[in-house]
Amino acid sequence: MLKRILVLDDNEDILDVVNEVLSYENFEVRTTTTSNNFLQVAQNYNPDLVILDYHLGDGNGGDICRQVKADEHLGKVPVIIFSAYINRNEDPLFECEAVISKPFDLDELVSKVTDLTSQN
Repeated sequence: MLKRILVLDDNEDILDVVNEVLSYENFEVRTTTTSNNFLQVAQNYNPDLVILDYHLGDGNGGDICRQVKADEHLGKVPVIIFSAYINRNEDPLFECEAVISKPFDLDELVSKVTDLTSQN
């Protein structure tokens, strides 16, 4: 059975690249550009991993990460944060398992996703 990855980013180009790369690596990928009802989408999709952009037009990936981790059904799902804006020294990175800086390396993305999904 394929591992399910749910990706939230407000940049369609990034979503297209992530979808293509992870699908090629035999992951089932669902993408969304809006944080509206994200927890409901995640609960319905039941992902093995969540990838969130930190700086969203309609929300904040850090806040969404906290919501995912506080949810009784999703709390153990690993979360990766994408960001070009995070200062790792100033911003505690919540309970997310990994941070990938934008622009990101595709090999790093695949490696982190593979590592985190193989732990479950």
